[in-house]
Amino acid sequence: MERECLDCGSPLRGRADKKFCDDQCRSNYNNQLKAGASSALRQVNAILRKNYSILTKLCTGDKVKLRRDDLLRYGFDLTYHTHLYNTQKGNTYYFCYDYGYMKLNGDSYLLVRRKDNYE
Repeated sequence: MERECLDCGSPLRGRADKKFCDDQCRSNYNNQLKAGASSALRQVNAILRKNYSILTKLCTGDKVKLRRDDLLRYGFDLTYHTHLYNTQKGNTYYFCYDYGYMKLNGDSYLLVRRKDNYE
């Protein structure tokens, strides 16, 4: 029985435990294995980066009040955030790294930037 390369299928010569014909095939095979597992992580990171970019653009001061439509118009995804912060008054801020937002009455949001953890 002749052994074949796990990536390209060409016949293998040499050591009995050899799995790949060369380093290129070994790298390609392992990259394909890892690609499926990390695609969800890449998608979530892309959404978080986009949210962060939008918040940095819109939050020009320490606190900015704006409408939900303004956030959504830029493509902001309200379902993704890095962490939550609950205040003593019972309010919840949704943070995307050092920028956060809190839902106010109606369809308004308060955007804030937390400086103490990152500077």
